[in-house]
Amino acid sequence: MVLDVGSGAVRTADVVLANNRIVGVGIGLDGDEGIDCAGSLEVPGFVDCHTHVCFGPAGMDALRVPRSARVLSAVPALRTLLRLGVTTARDAWSADAGVRLAIENGWIEGPDLLLSLRQVGTTGAIGDLWAPRTGSLDYYGDPSLPDPIFDGADAGRAVVRRMVRAGADWIKVTATGSIALGSGVHDVQLTFEELAAVVDEAARRGGRRVMVHAHGARAAELAARAGAASVEHGTYLDAVEAMAENKTWYVPTLSVTQSDPEQVPDGAAEAHRESMRLAIDAGVRIAMGTDNPVRPYSEALWELRHLSTAGLGDAGALRAATIDAAWLLGLAHDRGEIAAGKRADLVVLDGTTLDCTAVEERIRRVFHNGVEVER
Repeated sequence: MVLDVGSGAVRTADVVLANNRIVGVGIGLDGDEGIDCAGSLEVPGFVDCHTHVCFGPAGMDALRVPRSARVLSAVPALRTLLRLGVTTARDAWSADAGVRLAIENGWIEGPDLLLSLRQVGTTGAIGDLWAPRTGSLDYYGDPSLPDPIFDGADAGRAVVRRMVRAGADWIKVTATGSIALGSGVHDVQLTFEELAAVVDEAARRGGRRVMVHAHGARAAELAARAGAASVEHGTYLDAVEAMAENKTWYVPTLSVTQSDPEQVPDGAAEAHRESMRLAIDAGVRIAMGTDNPVRPYSEALWELRHLSTAGLGDAGALRAATIDAAWLLGLAHDRGEIAAGKRADLVVLDGTTLDCTAVEERIRRVFHNGVEVER
């Protein structure tokens, strides 16, 4: 059985692959070799729009390990994601262009990777690493991960240029504080002029787009009005009209608050679900993102169950993790659905239902670029 993620319909069909492409979907098709997928459901490879592949395991202290350890931690992280059927991922800061190069050259296994390099922000934002005793303390600093701090519109343009020069596909901006750090989640940490300059400069640089870390409603509204492509997290939204009007995508990263609600501030889990309800009711477009390793990489597909129970339903969750995520990333012409001409990124699940309760336990086979992934 094959899932049409656009309609949510499941139908009987053969899927023919040649090289790295799907060349046919229909009844009675032939090929040189056959794989029996009876009793299974074929879905497109999953797309994670918000992960961090070079953060290492949760709890790893970046001050106490060599700098190379953080980068090398990407090897098991990427392998885990690929074996779970995540065939494309947008790194929401952590990986440099060398990690993408290693995947493209086959030195390491992993999903196709889009990079943002650093999370750019103003003085005092969460990317401005500082301690009273030492002052500036940028333990992520490296020529391949440029300085992310800026103040003012002109400096915002300069920070985009630094990131693009170092290989960024996307620009990530932080507009609020962090739930993990426990402060500033309702702050608005930059001005409209600053963010609009970043968005404009990114567009001038090869049509790049901007993703905005925003837990609070006012920062999310700012992101939408300044032309950002997506709002990340959106835990405390109380109005979403600006996002709907500006066609801003919402990447809720529900796993942060829903997988273990006792580990987040009181009321955060409930507020996050209410944010989802508002977004769904307003027609805001939603794409999957996990924010791993806030939760372990092995739990990446838990995001599907959270999206489903928060209001999308199983078909909607699978759509958010495939074709809609591909639309957000500008890749829907190439992947995100099982259709002739699209990339041969496929996941074969045991059983034919759309049930998202435990997708990770149903994975039978994964194909990435037409090649079966060793599991």
